[in-house]
Amino acid sequence: MKPRSRKWRAAAVALMVVAGAVAWMARGRRAFEPVAPPSDGPPPPAPAAFAATVPALTLAPGPAPSGMVWIPGGEFSMGAADPRGLEHGGHEPMSDARPIHRVYVDPFWMDATEVTNEEFERFVKATGYVTVAEQKPTREEFPTAPLANLKAGSVVFTPPSVEVPLDDHYRWWSYVAGASWRHPEGPGSDLRRRGRHPVVHVAYEDAVAYAAWAEKRLPTEAEWEFAARGGLSGKLYPWGDDLKPGGRWAANIYEGRFPIRGADLGEDGHVGVAPVGQFSPNAYGLYDVAGNVWEWVTDWYRLDYYATLGPGVARNPRGPADSFDPAEPTEKKRVHRGGSYLCTEQYCTRYMIGTRGKGEVRTGSNHLGFRCARSASARAGV
Repeated sequence: MKPRSRKWRAAAVALMVVAGAVAWMARGRRAFEPVAPPSDGPPPPAPAAFAATVPALTLAPGPAPSGMVWIPGGEFSMGAADPRGLEHGGHEPMSDARPIHRVYVDPFWMDATEVTNEEFERFVKATGYVTVAEQKPTREEFPTAPLANLKAGSVVFTPPSVEVPLDDHYRWWSYVAGASWRHPEGPGSDLRRRGRHPVVHVAYEDAVAYAAWAEKRLPTEAEWEFAARGGLSGKLYPWGDDLKPGGRWAANIYEGRFPIRGADLGEDGHVGVAPVGQFSPNAYGLYDVAGNVWEWVTDWYRLDYYATLGPGVARNPRGPADSFDPAEPTEKKRVHRGGSYLCTEQYCTRYMIGTRGKGEVRTGSNHLGFRCARSASARAGV
């Protein structure tokens, strides 16, 4: 459900039609790798075993920084079982989320919500920062592209008007000139009445720059998952195993026939991105760790990373030393977590806890944001 590779954008620079054409300008606004279409495939294996989470019960060192909550740290089982065959599990095996393994993380602070437009705007006003999406691509980046196509922009969900096969993400994602955090759907859109929406169209370096200004940092993948689980172990969602506990939606995801224009039924109360904090928080006080927008974490993405950790308990893992995605081996990708408002069991169920996303580091989109962390021992910054 998410664009992620730079080839996406590179291929489209030569094809780009300004303001809404299906064009992929890859550099930092490159692509999202396609998710495999449904297939019968082999049956899923028996669910992997999860052991209980053991919180460290560490007391907070002082009052919570504004907008942050205390995450006590501790030991937990990280990863996700193959969800195929489960109710609402979807068709993806989620093989990059296994083997399930034990991890210990130190205590830390974490933003209760995703960083919002109003928060990001304060950063930009204070620093004059210009995001990747607002920077014009250069001839050096795209030597074969027509000069007229080298326009600043980002990747936007542009659904077709009719049902389409789910085997080609180009059918519902477009590179839109002029799209950025200020203009989420491109020229003509703005941030009016969206101050409390999560900021989107942020590349990894944009998120890092904001975090440094705020005297925080991005969380590691292990920290993010420990916090998102809220002390629960092996559950499908941050709140338990039922997608709709008590018959009520608990996250902003896609309901309806994906990806047809106007087909999102909005049964969860929202069509598109929702303001932060619209659903109940998890047990640690975190909002929107399933759905709404994807979130950057610091770890490089490797399909096989969990398998390299070996037996025992990994302490404060920070991910592999480099990135490697067999689907796009030349692209440098970092991990995304949490899924988005476009996730659906028809195509992508990565709002399920423990599952992983990935994205080229200079690629943003209108369903990708971030939240920050701060180490317990730090007065400020990391």
